Amino acid sequence: MRFSRFYSTNEFHFIKSYLSKNVSVIEINRPKSLNALNDKVFHELNKALAESDTDTGVGAIVITGNEKAFAAGADIKEMQDKTFVSNYTGNFLSHWTNVTKIRKPIIAAVNGFALGGGCELAMMCDIIYAGEHAKFGQPEIKLGTIPGAGGTQRLIRAIGKSKAMEMILTGKFITAQEAERCGLVSKVFPADKLLDESIKLANTIASFSKPVVQMAKESVNSGNVTIKFKYQHTN
Repeated sequence: MRFSRFYSTNEFHFIKSYLSKNVSVIEINRPKSLNALNDKVFHELNKALAESDTDTGVGAIVITGNEKAFAAGADIKEMQDKTFVSNYTGNFLSHWTNVTKIRKPIIAAVNGFALGGGCELAMMCDIIYAGEHAKFGQPEIKLGTIPGAGGTQRLIRAIGKSKAMEMILTGKFITAQEAERCGLVSKVFPADKLLDESIKLANTIASFSKPVVQMAKESVNSGNVTIKFKYQHTN
């Protein structure tokens, strides 16, 4: 797959961003920390996403990592000195969910680990494709905390209460194949084919009417929330 540079290499330090036809490809780039997520990563990710969302030449977006990790969780070093009060009053992590405000479709291309915040980031996307060796999990319970970026809500919607509870309460990882069976992942590919297949899907989506695609995304997301609300109030 050939890429043209989409953003200046000097603009970002923790992500790489390219354009492939009408698709914006954003790669998390902290290989030494297995792409651990922190404020700096999300500042750059949000900037790239916002620019892609307003670029009339872009019809869809792919977020990926490397073969070892999509993102192996939040950066614990950044969080270790924070307290509940500072997190609560400062609305900590609020900007981490800006991904869900993007109107264009986003595909998560997940190789390697997608754990904790990495799994949550993947679930904020509209479609997840996975490499055959990918692993998903919410291991926060092992650190004495809970998923803090929407994992407790999104995981249950994706795979159902029982399986979500098992993952969240035990910290158990699941394989790409199990994630596909559960409905968390749409398709599984060989690791070296994953990005190409994700971009191919994104280019297919980008070939359709952009306003209609955006309306379809908004309608599906609104319907998902409405169905959950109705279920809660009829049981």
